Amino acid sequence: MKILLLGCNGQVGWELQRALGVLGEVIALGSDTARNPGGLCGNLTDLRGLTETVERVAPDVIVNAAAHTAVDKAESEPELAHTINALAPAVLAQAATKIGAWLVHYSTDYVFDGSGSTPWKETDATGPLSVYGQTKLAGEQAVATTPKHLILRTSWVYAARGGNFAKTMLRLAAERDALTVINDQYGAPTSAELLADVTAHAVRTLRQRPELAGLYHCIASGETTWHGYAQFVLTQAQVLGLPLKAGPAQVTPTSTSSYPTPAKRPLNSRLDTHKLQAAFGLSLPHWQPGVARMLTEISGK
Repeated sequence: MKILLLGCNGQVGWELQRALGVLGEVIALGSDTARNPGGLCGNLTDLRGLTETVERVAPDVIVNAAAHTAVDKAESEPELAHTINALAPAVLAQAATKIGAWLVHYSTDYVFDGSGSTPWKETDATGPLSVYGQTKLAGEQAVATTPKHLILRTSWVYAARGGNFAKTMLRLAAERDALTVINDQYGAPTSAELLADVTAHAVRTLRQRPELAGLYHCIASGETTWHGYAQFVLTQAQVLGLPLKAGPAQVTPTSTSSYPTPAKRPLNSRLDTHKLQAAFGLSLPHWQPGVARMLTEISGK
């Protein structure tokens, strides 16, 4: 099996290099064409280059882990966000259809309006609140036009590599005596490692059972708020003996309305994963062990 991976240097892309490696040859591309093998294009703003790269590589599977994920910045550069999150996936879908390849793509809870408290199902009506959400929804719709597609919606992604919420909390707690964190947004921290492993399992299954193509929700089980997430991180940090000025008891809850941002965030980022688990025979782990493992890894303890 030949797999073309785009966005190989991002949090999910980095883990995908590991997880997909057991399935066959992985051609891993970043956005810097000069650093890619054979000058292959991994830049999602170069639509012609993407098409030519798919034609040159002729992969069995295309995995698009690249995206414009700067949620607030997207509000001030909607054209760029649209190109990367919507137009590029459309080009990949057309190229995949032409050569009969599978196309794997990642989307987000931001396609919903965040209302209510019930976990969102794949069949629920969408209603993005931001440019980021709108462009990711357009990307989903484009990818769904190719028959052999897998779209995984996820949320609150983290990894040991790169920046994330947990690392920010550790840094701030080492500098400050108290923290204030939002407590009215609900979701489940989901590791890039989990997403990569689910992807590899799903790709292998889809090659044998193409009727499972479609849209699925993929997050860790359980739920929390950003406030609860921060308290868990600092509790684990204390166990690991990391230097802190502020512990979990010094994390004060606040509302989203008290912390305005350019892009509006969904309050309910819960996603129902029953469809994914039933289709692929999976059991998705609780979010806490993954975060604890990541903290142990980055602490070097």
